[in-house]
Amino acid sequence: MNTTDNEGPQMSAAEEAKTKYKRVLLKISGEALMGDQGYGLHPPTVDRIAREVKSVHALGVEICMVIGGGNIFRGLAGAAQGMERTTADYMGMLATVMNALGMQAALEALGIHTRVISAIPMDQVCEPYIRRRAVRHLEKKRVCIFAAGTGNPYFTTDTAATLRANEMSCEAIFKGTKVDGIYDKDPVKHPDAVRYDTVSYDEVLQKNLKVMDASAIALARDNNLPLIVFSLDEPGGFQGILAGQGTYTSVQG
Repeated sequence: MNTTDNEGPQMSAAEEAKTKYKRVLLKISGEALMGDQGYGLHPPTVDRIAREVKSVHALGVEICMVIGGGNIFRGLAGAAQGMERTTADYMGMLATVMNALGMQAALEALGIHTRVISAIPMDQVCEPYIRRRAVRHLEKKRVCIFAAGTGNPYFTTDTAATLRANEMSCEAIFKGTKVDGIYDKDPVKHPDAVRYDTVSYDEVLQKNLKVMDASAIALARDNNLPLIVFSLDEPGGFQGILAGQGTYTSVQG
């Protein structure tokens, strides 16, 4: 049996050859967990996404996750309604912890060992962020869900995802959205929108393409971290992209 101490589920030679990445970060929005609801968590949707993660985990890929909190509370929206920005952002961070715990429950129900790691210490419900401990969890094939953003106001979960991906030495960030890549304009509103197969970090910034905020894109660019944008609504999409199949946009160079 061809295994090593740190190897997870056994892969065939064909599967191993197809798996381009060994450690990745999956970034999804809080809204992705709502399903057709207007608020909160939709358990069947959370379970579906957890199964997508499980299919990739079964290939032996080490997985980090960052989940937004917009399905519960969005700091910018609170600030726009007159709330003090710092307080609103901390409330948004707590929303991401709630989503992370929900995803942890779904993954562990599928038999995937998971750790929720918070940038804001709350020892009764999750671990504090300690980089070396998180790396060790990944080496043991545990899924690490990073919660509470960076722990600082004025930074989005996009920036937190890029920061954690760099700290964990991930080979790419996979951003799951409702569309199958980056378009020159909103494809929902504009049927003639054109999808990019590949786009550079500088083009994303110059053309103001709405994929991640500018600070997250700049951090990815400065560390040459590829960003793969794909549809999370496509069944098997996450696993397919890792195998070099499906439709997506790659941001690099």
